[in-house]
Amino acid sequence: MTTPLPTPRFDTFLRHEALTQLLRDYAAARPDLVALRSLGLSHEGRDIWLVVVSRRATGADTDKPAFWVDGNIHAAELMGSTSVLYWLHQLLARDGQDAAVTHLLDTRTLYLCPRVNPDGAELALAERPRHIRSSTRPYPFDEPAVDGLTVQDIDGDGRILSMRLRDPNGGWTPHPDEPRLLIPRQPGEFGGTYYRVMPEGLLEDGCDGSRIVVNRDREGLDLNRNFPAFWRQEFEQIGAGPYPASEPEVRAVVDFVVQHPNIGAAVSFHTHSGVILRPMGTQADKDMTPEDLWLYQRLSKLGEQLTGYPCVSIFEDFRYHPKEVISGTQDWFYEHLGALFWTVEIWAPNKEAGITGYDWIHWYREHPVEDDLKLLKWSDEQCGGQAHVDWQPFEHPQLGAVEIGGWDRMNYWRNPPAALREREAARFPAWLQQIALSLPQLTLQSATAEALGDGLWRVRLQVANAGYLPSHVTRRALERQVARPCIFEIELPEGATLAGGARRIEGPQLDGHAPKQSMQAFLPQRELTADRARAEWLVRAPAGTELALRARASRAGAVHTRLRLGAAP
Repeated sequence: MTTPLPTPRFDTFLRHEALTQLLRDYAAARPDLVALRSLGLSHEGRDIWLVVVSRRATGADTDKPAFWVDGNIHAAELMGSTSVLYWLHQLLARDGQDAAVTHLLDTRTLYLCPRVNPDGAELALAERPRHIRSSTRPYPFDEPAVDGLTVQDIDGDGRILSMRLRDPNGGWTPHPDEPRLLIPRQPGEFGGTYYRVMPEGLLEDGCDGSRIVVNRDREGLDLNRNFPAFWRQEFEQIGAGPYPASEPEVRAVVDFVVQHPNIGAAVSFHTHSGVILRPMGTQADKDMTPEDLWLYQRLSKLGEQLTGYPCVSIFEDFRYHPKEVISGTQDWFYEHLGALFWTVEIWAPNKEAGITGYDWIHWYREHPVEDDLKLLKWSDEQCGGQAHVDWQPFEHPQLGAVEIGGWDRMNYWRNPPAALREREAARFPAWLQQIALSLPQLTLQSATAEALGDGLWRVRLQVANAGYLPSHVTRRALERQVARPCIFEIELPEGATLAGGARRIEGPQLDGHAPKQSMQAFLPQRELTADRARAEWLVRAPAGTELALRARASRAGAVHTRLRLGAAP
């Protein structure tokens, strides 16, 4: 009797215990497809779960080209884990019904890590939440703040909003037609009602209120800055940790990926902005390897078509500051490993409100007041007035009379509201599937033995790459010498000897079926069978001897076969 698939609700963010149970239920329902492993333990000792998805009957996961997908490396970016879980559910539900899904599960391996950062997510989902950047480990110093304002939920409503205080020197004033909305005070403006705005929180004992600064989170790590490629110290890259892969969550990911060279591409789900980001984070497009740039642009265009999200370069279009660069997971996967990588920033509330033509980063620095009015209207009409919470009086224990309200960043900005979460997650399966099916795939074409007389045989093994991408995936992988070409091996039983050839033969890298140009009339392709490779041995053995033959390419998988000498082909 088969166990039915679980039926999760994708409008709800799961705490660690519920997430663990759901993944166990998937593994129990489909043991032929799903294996649940722990990558390691987080700082607080929680399992970092990895779901290995591949049909066991068609071979080991390590013998197939693999695609890595993760989410929720940042604590409050919970929609990332939902998107990974949604794809997992779609794959299992459509296996055997959708030909592309079935073929994917037969021929590829998916390594899915729904929540890289279980500690941070647990803190974000607490009854009185905190919204830190990543890990809960104190960093760079293990000591509490003694003055300043510490951000927290002080009225116990489960949200962290803003506080406003009447102040003639404040930088914010009510909109003349919509007093709920605070807008920036204009240069030279005077004579109005003004507010000083600060995050919801409490003052530490050493702060008398005369000078208030917002304390940085005691837990100051950013796990996405802890990866080895382009790692920089704290003074250059905030939250990067004391050294590359110092944090258990990042080290677990790095160790696993390095130990699984069959991973040729990856996607990481974050929030927010409603955009797909591609490498590089530290270089302009003109400085990238051209062939890799063209490949990224081609597959990114598919992402735009299938998800509705635009795809842009991190360096060219998504830097937080024009004089600074961003490094992280994307650079490590591509720069060090030569694997393809995209970061998906899920969800764009400004786009949801009908705002178009805005810059991804600079919009948050400055934008028209009309955009705020559109967002407020969206909050009222689509979110029940909860995206922007009306200001409510509150007697602050240190500041006296304040008002709490404003934008709910956690539930409407960092993440979509509950009613829209499944809709956003549903954008991605088709694109993820197409990337995975584009990976190189080593296939067996033929294994033959020709009798040469006197117990001598010419043995040949021929393979081909059935994938769109070449066996090395990117030129960067060749430059970094991290993707081995096709390796042929022969195993001889007792009584058989090798008369010619080596037991292990290094073959070439194999092209995929991606055309070099988009029109046949342009230039003829010079190498017409660069997707194939063959190895040859001379074996001395009696008829009926059985040989084991194997071919493997680190990114394209492996094929195995057994050949009986003298048997009919």
